[in-house]
Amino acid sequence: MTPLTSTVVRLKLSLLRGGLRQSGGRRAAYVVSAVFALLFAALQLLGLIALRGHAHADSLVVLLAMVLGLGWAVMPLFFPGGDETLDPTRLVMLPLRPRPLVWALLAASLVGIGPLFTTLLLVGSVIAVAHGAVAWVVGVLAVVLGLLVCVALARAVAAANVRLLTSRRGRDLAVLSGLVVAVGVQVVNFGAQRLGSSGLGQLTPVADVVRWLPPASAVGAVDSASEGSYGLAAAQLAVGAVGLALLVAVWSRSLTRLMTSPDGSTLRSFEGGARERRSAAGLARLLPGGRTGTVMDRSLRYVWRDPKTKAAWVTSLAIGLIVPVFNAVQGTGSIYFACFAAGMLGIQMYNQFGQDTSAFWLVAMTISSTRDAYVELRARAFALLVITLPYATLVTVVTTALLGDWPKLPEVLGLSLALLGAMLTTGAWTSARFPYSIPQEGHKNVVPGQTGLAWISIFGGMVSAALLCAPVIAVTIWLNVSAEGAAWTWVLLPLGALYGTAITAAGLRLAAPRVAARLPEILTAVSRG
Repeated sequence: MTPLTSTVVRLKLSLLRGGLRQSGGRRAAYVVSAVFALLFAALQLLGLIALRGHAHADSLVVLLAMVLGLGWAVMPLFFPGGDETLDPTRLVMLPLRPRPLVWALLAASLVGIGPLFTTLLLVGSVIAVAHGAVAWVVGVLAVVLGLLVCVALARAVAAANVRLLTSRRGRDLAVLSGLVVAVGVQVVNFGAQRLGSSGLGQLTPVADVVRWLPPASAVGAVDSASEGSYGLAAAQLAVGAVGLALLVAVWSRSLTRLMTSPDGSTLRSFEGGARERRSAAGLARLLPGGRTGTVMDRSLRYVWRDPKTKAAWVTSLAIGLIVPVFNAVQGTGSIYFACFAAGMLGIQMYNQFGQDTSAFWLVAMTISSTRDAYVELRARAFALLVITLPYATLVTVVTTALLGDWPKLPEVLGLSLALLGAMLTTGAWTSARFPYSIPQEGHKNVVPGQTGLAWISIFGGMVSAALLCAPVIAVTIWLNVSAEGAAWTWVLLPLGALYGTAITAAGLRLAAPRVAARLPEILTAVSRG
């Protein structure tokens, strides 16, 4: 080990120890996450060992190795702060050459829970398919090669995108990581159900292609050696080695560029600024005049620019589509799941003033009467409807098309509109009654000490919204169980639209006096972060 390599490895250990010394909560979180990660890896290891001798074990372990590689590739994009040594710009002022630094950082990357987790899964994959002395020798090489490819892939991706990851857009990307997790869980659930019904055999065509891509090629080489195809095994190991060399070369080139060129990622070009101003002017022309248009423009800008608001909207948009569509594709869904779209987006009406954080004082200065508060709330509801109405309609139509249940489209769309109106009503009232602050940094959505307010605001409001929807739900049930009612279910569309509009207007008028009367309390509550 060179002096530079040993120094960087010690630096990684020092950073790890320093981070754990910051607080007892951080130490507890690290220990708990490490225990759960290693326990999960151990269970996976036992499961892979149990697959030994299974006819399609080779296809499963090859795809597992590929999933590990993809995980290592995307994690730096969503969790750039998880490893301080992922940011090579911290070392640009030191007299270091990129090539020795690459190998030193590669060695440091092998220290941590992630590499140990990956090693356990790779070992289990080798045990599942290795048969014969040659295969076991190839298996040792495969574990080392697969681990190095995964780590080098993460480093190459991080180095190529480090300017982005340390900018505001990079933090926006990290905040959206929850969306990827939500989508990934649904995809894994869908895939598991398909495998449970059809067996592992359907993985074979995909595995036959993936086994020639690093790091899966290393595991594929073990299977080839077990079958006596030693030339094929050597070729697959060579593919993995070439892939590792290419990743190291890309990584080294990125390091050279970072260490020799200035950072222009945060510089805003004149053309870009002019284009953004023209876009904003075009949006303003489409909105109504006066305070209503101004508030709508501000709310829509928050959706696009504020990381926390953007993350909440994108996550709601995704889940509102994923739940009904995935259930419909699996054949286990109900057309009424389409109401998830209206429900998820309606949640964005909750804690309206908390989304402004300390900037709410500028808004508070413009509210001097109940009328001002009413126009403010109404404009925020209009901004939400600009996105929610077409989106809820689209999700309902798509779900109906997937299920082929077109006669129920009017009633489901009517229910969605009634639910949206109820959510707007309760959201406006709880925004005035139970405001809370949203911290701008980190992944928390509530500042310490206000968790109870958040629970009351969101879940209390959702229960109230369900109660407000009870009349429309009762009419829907009556029309579906009545012998003569089936022909009149189309009435639920205009009924839901009128009912949702009426309760929204009533809710805004009830909430406006409370907002006007409680401005100091609201301002204090939302400014705590």
